[in-house]
Amino acid sequence: MSSDFFILMKSELSLTLIIFILLILKVWDGIKDNSTWLHITNFLLLLNFALGFLFNTSGELFNGMYHTNNIIFLEKNILNFGTLIISLQAFDWLKTHKHVSEFYILLLTTLLGMFFMISSGNFLMFYLGLELASIPLAAIVNFDLEKIKSSEAAVKMILSSAFASCIMLFGISMLYGTTGTLSFAELPHLIVGGGLQIMSLIFVFTGFAFKISSVPFHLWTADVYEGAPVSVTAYLSVISKAAIVFVFISILHTLFANFESMWYNILFLTIILTITVGNLFAIRQDNIKRFLAFSSITQVGYVLLGLSAGGQIGTTSVIYFLMVYIFSNLGAFGVIGLVSAYANKENISDYKGFYKNNPMLSWVITISLFSLAGIPPTAGFFGKMFLVTAGASHGNYILVIVAALNMVVSLYYYLKVVKAIFIDPNDAPIEKVNGSFSAKLALMICMFGVIATGFASCIYTYINSLTP
Repeated sequence: MSSDFFILMKSELSLTLIIFILLILKVWDGIKDNSTWLHITNFLLLLNFALGFLFNTSGELFNGMYHTNNIIFLEKNILNFGTLIISLQAFDWLKTHKHVSEFYILLLTTLLGMFFMISSGNFLMFYLGLELASIPLAAIVNFDLEKIKSSEAAVKMILSSAFASCIMLFGISMLYGTTGTLSFAELPHLIVGGGLQIMSLIFVFTGFAFKISSVPFHLWTADVYEGAPVSVTAYLSVISKAAIVFVFISILHTLFANFESMWYNILFLTIILTITVGNLFAIRQDNIKRFLAFSSITQVGYVLLGLSAGGQIGTTSVIYFLMVYIFSNLGAFGVIGLVSAYANKENISDYKGFYKNNPMLSWVITISLFSLAGIPPTAGFFGKMFLVTAGASHGNYILVIVAALNMVVSLYYYLKVVKAIFIDPNDAPIEKVNGSFSAKLALMICMFGVIATGFASCIYTYINSLTP
């Protein structure tokens, strides 16, 4: 039994061990150089990522409250890898920061909460994981302590998060009141209809919609993304959303399977609004973090399109796209983070003539934006193709047409940034940015992922083989 415990919970236990190591090093106070802190932490994160591929097996613990299988291990590995890339990108920002250890302790605590969410077999475990992920996340949003916008973003983050959590908890309580259980294994057989259960579906769906920033529950997103440090914004846009989506798939298609016709109609309207509104607001932005905030809202709409299909094809397409999305979005945020750290520039207009002094970084952000737009031959094209194909398998071609038309619209605002970088004149463009080796390595990983992942069909096939 003890060996099963250590193997099944290896992802959570390894993260907990890293957090304790960082706490001990902090109390010891023997490391004075931030670069040493960062190298140690990145090495530990690399070991944690490698451990994610060893001794994977299926099983459950705590009377079914915790469960795991091969696809859950893969989801956790994707989050581990994304966190490692963000940590490498944050090197230039954190090397001069006063609270490096505190940042990583909070960051890894949120990741630990996300792991518990993904492996939850009970709504109680899920909610504890959700709060463990949400509260420290609000703290690191406020990690630029000297900036008022960062504090404002943290307040908006914690209030919105608390509101969404309360709505979801209210829905969970109604579900418990009508079924007498919170177990994911028992609930599908007990959710058969009735007014309270329908209300429960609506409240739980709304809570998830807040967390992933789908329209009309997206209003907090742009302000929080703008105020947070760039590395935290990147974490919010990819790791946090991916974790929620991984759980959302299971909740809709397993727990509320008997209400599929109902939640599909809600999802239908949500997808159209999310893709369209995200696109329209992205066109109007000048701050590049707000721009990517609305871009991420649009990407959520495409993810929901794949999620609406359900089954093996829907789940596979969503997981594959989220992996591609991590490479694409972190490639763009990696460049933005370097520019913010060295030049303190965060507006699209600041990037006019950027190519003149920074040709390599210009190509990195351009390829990343092309992937987000779904332009071939980048991996983003294949990711969106699989999502649209999954959506079409449900037979609702209206969603497919709306998604395709919005892809054309998105080309405008992505190319607007590319135009500023390569074409628009600027007498005083941003000076050459010399990032650290860690930041350059992270960008190389992202570029390899954006270009190679789409052509490596074995990746999609592998994910499909794990999906039940």
